[in-house]
Amino acid sequence: MNNQDFDLDTVKYFFEHDYHDRGMMKWRGFYLSDHTAALKQQNQQLNKIYVPRPQQSLATITEVLANAYQCQQPVIIQLKTVDQNNRHLPDITTLIHGYNANNIVVDADRFISLQEIRNVSFKNTEKL
Repeated sequence: MNNQDFDLDTVKYFFEHDYHDRGMMKWRGFYLSDHTAALKQQNQQLNKIYVPRPQQSLATITEVLANAYQCQQPVIIQLKTVDQNNRHLPDITTLIHGYNANNIVVDADRFISLQEIRNVSFKNTEKL
């Protein structure tokens, strides 16, 4: 094809009437079964409803956390924080690595304020 055979009106008509662009669909990859299983599990976790446990007093919370720190026992912590649908977030199961007057240290570099804790209990007393 040379420039003399090239008709701009024919090309314009083709793209306006005949050609159907699939958009982003042509760039999508295919999901493997491992990916779909992981996505399904993640979706189930997001839709899981965590029942709020009773609000403990600050004295009870600090007592349990102090015992857990001394005995190096894992604890299950439920925070007061809720998501945009007003559902409680998943519990945090962890060892207590340290504390100060207002915070506890979990996972060696994550701080949780004592005021944000709703309920705390030893892991071995929970039903798994």
